[in-house]
Amino acid sequence: MEQQNTSGSILLYERKDGIHFEVMVADETIWMSQQQIANLFVVKKAAVSKHIKHIYADTELLRNGTVSKMETVQREGGRFIKRKIEYYHLDMIIAVGYRVNSRHATRFRIWATKVLRDHIMKGYTVNQHRLKQEYEGKLQDLEKTIVLLQEALKAQK
Repeated sequence: MEQQNTSGSILLYERKDGIHFEVMVADETIWMSQQQIANLFVVKKAAVSKHIKHIYADTELLRNGTVSKMETVQREGGRFIKRKIEYYHLDMIIAVGYRVNSRHATRFRIWATKVLRDHIMKGYTVNQHRLKQEYEGKLQDLEKTIVLLQEALKAQK
């Protein structure tokens, strides 16, 4: 099913197996529908629904603020139809990713843990792919600057 969102911007995500995803970026977070989350982790939508139900029941996350009904335009046959679909923000995507048992969810957990560890140890996170897209040649200058700053801080100690 082809989908086109009527609000927010779209960010493409590519899984290691080459499958591409479009995810909505709005209100400084990522939003995905249950079907998109299921596709991301290569599980059935019913499994995602079950995990979301348990996440709310366990009060790991609260429904208020983690789900939003958004208008989406879907191509059905030859027509474009507007539908209101529930989208879940990044906290829910991560929570489901830590509950799902699939090879893709395991890769996701490894990636998420690495990003978190790097952020904690370095004190910052650099999205190199995004920087390359937005600032092509400036990335190398930024990396050199970071190295120089790290060396200056070491010299001061």
